[in-house]
Amino acid sequence: MPTAKNLKIRRSIAELQKDYNGGNKKALEDLMRAWKGIKELPADNENSFFKLGGFHGEPFRGAGWGNSAYWGGYCNHGNVLFPTWHRVYILKLEEALQSIKGCEEVMLSYWDETDEKSLKKGIPSCLTDEFFTLDGQQIANPLRSFVFPINIVDNVQGDNNLYSKPKGYETVRYPLSGLVGSDEARAATAAHNAQYANHNKNVELLNENILNWMNSKIIVNGKEIPTNVNQKFKDSLNAPNFTVFSNTTSAAEWNANLAEGVAPVVPLESPHNSIHLAVGGCDLPTYNRSPIPGANGDMGENDTAGLDPIFYFHHCNVDRVFWLWQKKHGFTDRLEIISEYPGTNSVDDQGPTPGIAPNSWLDLETPLNPFKKMVNGKEQTYTSLDCINIEKQLGLTYSAGSLEESRSAKSLQAEGPVKVIKVSRINKAPIRGSFMISAYAIIDGKKEHLGTEAVLSRWNSQFCANCQTHLEVKAFFKLPISEEVAKKGSLLSLENSVEIEIHGRENMLNQDGKQGLLKGNAKQQVSFQMEIV
Repeated sequence: MPTAKNLKIRRSIAELQKDYNGGNKKALEDLMRAWKGIKELPADNENSFFKLGGFHGEPFRGAGWGNSAYWGGYCNHGNVLFPTWHRVYILKLEEALQSIKGCEEVMLSYWDETDEKSLKKGIPSCLTDEFFTLDGQQIANPLRSFVFPINIVDNVQGDNNLYSKPKGYETVRYPLSGLVGSDEARAATAAHNAQYANHNKNVELLNENILNWMNSKIIVNGKEIPTNVNQKFKDSLNAPNFTVFSNTTSAAEWNANLAEGVAPVVPLESPHNSIHLAVGGCDLPTYNRSPIPGANGDMGENDTAGLDPIFYFHHCNVDRVFWLWQKKHGFTDRLEIISEYPGTNSVDDQGPTPGIAPNSWLDLETPLNPFKKMVNGKEQTYTSLDCINIEKQLGLTYSAGSLEESRSAKSLQAEGPVKVIKVSRINKAPIRGSFMISAYAIIDGKKEHLGTEAVLSRWNSQFCANCQTHLEVKAFFKLPISEEVAKKGSLLSLENSVEIEIHGRENMLNQDGKQGLLKGNAKQQVSFQMEIV
């Protein structure tokens, strides 16, 4: 069993960059060398970035090619295996990095999305710089993007080749688009991207978008109330049990049955989703400038997210927050799943993955396909039981980062009066791709943004059998009220001022109305129901 002295440490990428700028270049150079190495391996090599990146969604489609019950990729979303499946996924990527000659001690780094520097400047520049100097030569930055070594073809019915991408395609982030699967998409993407030809300016736009997602806030009665992703990460650490902490499906069920005055639980998957959409190509609707419709970066879709290198630095941080939650709540050596709860079945939300039968219950012994390990000379598939304690079982830990100060478990009881806006019965079938649900209220005469829930979704749900039986999406937002409003009972006017907006890849989908009435510049009607309790 590893001891504290010989644990391998995953450090913040910002730490490595700081050392590099101070003259200690080896750690960052070796990380770059390892990434360059796995990206250059043949596409069919087990350690190649193309092979590993494709396990998440495209190009692997598995049963999703010919059986609509399966979503098509290996990744688990919207169920209790979300944290553990991705824990093993980044471990396998890390092992691939260590397979490159001279990089045997390289560890994956995390993008500390809630540290002070990220909250002020955005993404660490070594993840966005166009070039990097390695061994005295200027090379394309291995962490910025990935050039496909072969074609990938989207054969899923109804996708209309949306995720097909040719050999030589290079992954993109906000504000660019990467949809090139049809003549129509290629023309639209070419026209869109032509407006954003300056790499440095694009990085500025990307970071501005990240900062808006991470720092948004409102002022109510002179009090600053955060409505941002930074706060979501903090709130997720207060989730009372692993089942609701682990995924959006279980958390939605929990929040639908809250006692009055209790704030909604925030699952780890929620801020995780927000970062995907922020990097991949969605403006937070409160962004105080003209939005950029048509931004369809690879991180914004589950099918292609795993092929952008930043995915792994993001998920390394998500895993770090998972470990912080475990330490905070005393679950470093065991995890508990609420039996037969929403989010614990293979058809919940996303649908089953290869090797998992439809309509089967998920538990800590469920295989985390396709990841293997050697036990007594025999190959076995990982389960969640193999990766609960990252120090004792995996021999690694994390350097001290943000959110460490949150040590003691807190109640979900709200600080001061609170009402909860419950948005339900959102039919995702007509929504093409990932989308956002946002809540607003008129407070002191001003329309204020109360929060946004990011939803990672496939482009076309029409031909997915599981999607058709799990079409409902829910979102929960705190409606802050003052003690004065609570005492006077004058909440009705505030409740009547609440608006819900749904934004998708094609701009506004729906605006306002407690029953989802079409209004404003919405392009299509998306029904929903709203109540305030």
